[in-house]
Amino acid sequence: MNELKSLTLPELTETLRAMGEPAFRGKQVFTWLHKGITSYDEMGNIPKDLRRKLEASYPLDVPRPVRKQVSRLDGTIKYLWELEDGNCIESVLMRYRHGNTVCISSQVGCRMGCAFCASTIAGKVRDLTPGEMLDQVIFTQLDSGEPVSNIVLMGIGEPLDNLDAVLRFLELVNHPDGLNIGMRHISLSTCGLVPGIFRLAELELQLTLSVSLHAPDSETRSRIMPVNRAYDVEELFAACHHYFQTTGRRISFEYALIGNVNDHDWQADLIAQKLRGMPGHVNLIPLNDVAESSFKPSGRLADFQKRLESHGLTATVRRSLGGDIDASCGQLRRKAMEEAQKGESSQ
Repeated sequence: MNELKSLTLPELTETLRAMGEPAFRGKQVFTWLHKGITSYDEMGNIPKDLRRKLEASYPLDVPRPVRKQVSRLDGTIKYLWELEDGNCIESVLMRYRHGNTVCISSQVGCRMGCAFCASTIAGKVRDLTPGEMLDQVIFTQLDSGEPVSNIVLMGIGEPLDNLDAVLRFLELVNHPDGLNIGMRHISLSTCGLVPGIFRLAELELQLTLSVSLHAPDSETRSRIMPVNRAYDVEELFAACHHYFQTTGRRISFEYALIGNVNDHDWQADLIAQKLRGMPGHVNLIPLNDVAESSFKPSGRLADFQKRLESHGLTATVRRSLGGDIDASCGQLRRKAMEEAQKGESSQ
């Protein structure tokens, strides 16, 4: 792995030992990298000759904020980061009473094809490295001047489609010599890649698993989420029950209400039926308008919530943040891509 920031502390220590350095240098370099240095010369307690060797073998690639939008409504900050290869990803800093949360991306683009999501419109370009995920947290903190206490992997991309890198990122961000953000403060969202859910269950991590459900019946879910054709909603519910039985941790089910598509009473009843036997938390999401999508927000949000609650389920409505700054996933990247294409065609 050529990217130094993606290495765990033992791997980094061994890399430096192979360069003739003592073992204690590993912890020193690891700590500096996780502080968000942009030049090896910032490593004040590292010998100059080692800094030069690191610079030659492992150039520091840090994300560049090409766009930054700050909401006048609630202070939410949306970042469009340019990576070393010119690709762009998004991160969002959200402020809550319990602390600041950063929503990060796990891929450049997404191949899942959900009909109501802007992230997937241009498809998947590539996976992000663990270091590129880590940088979103580090440089959001540095640029905003705000400490981050919570992370959600709910930005561009499907985390379970890049699971090995995501697991390494979790190990890095959790490390006491790095950002030291505990697993209980991290939420991972999936559209329903069943094998990944079973693997997470085996690992028994203390994170919160969020499942983007969006429809409890196969016909509707296949219409709006192509992943359902690979892993049917019945398989998904079975995997979720297994996850709860193995870990004892409650799953949060994300549900974007789409007018006359998934907002019927019978669908609320079916959710309750399928979640029977495990703690049910349904997070209702007011649908964001995406220009390329024909789907529109539902006017039955309150009715749907009451219907779920009548079955004993916990149903909450996600607080809408950054509505004035394209804060929904993928919109800022999409606009930047459109502007770049217009610029090329006008030349």
